[in-house]
Amino acid sequence: MTTVARPAPASRFNVLRTIALYKLLKVLLLLAVVYGEVRLSDASLAAKLLTWASARPLGLEHRAVTGLLEWFSGLSASRLHALRIVTFAYAAVFATEGIGLWMQKRWAEWLTTIITASLIPLEIWELFFRPAIGKAAVLVANTAIVIYLVWHVRSRGKR
Repeated sequence: MTTVARPAPASRFNVLRTIALYKLLKVLLLLAVVYGEVRLSDASLAAKLLTWASARPLGLEHRAVTGLLEWFSGLSASRLHALRIVTFAYAAVFATEGIGLWMQKRWAEWLTTIITASLIPLEIWELFFRPAIGKAAVLVANTAIVIYLVWHVRSRGKR
């Protein structure tokens, strides 16, 4: 007697696809960070950004751009290289999660659950010492993803 795997209900499939898109959006953001970092090593671009930010001395743009430029200028070449490697590694993990979830792979559900859950304590730590709305939103989203995936994986295993 052969058993036929039943497809996941459409609502579960849509939730997995939404989580996959969230993970793939993180990939794009991380790749944009690496691209921006590489571009910031160009002194003329850094000067243009500083000039632009100086025209807005009281605005948020001034503080953000000058703070970013100061932080990058303080990094050694080896630290910049390490930053690129870590960023690419995170992007690769998020891409693997996103593509696996999009394709409804069970291993991707487990991988995403484990990796996302493992990052939550770090997100809480960061939010505690440097609170921000964006950090809180990411923490809420990642917690919701873990709760959903734990429920999904457990309920799928009972069939």
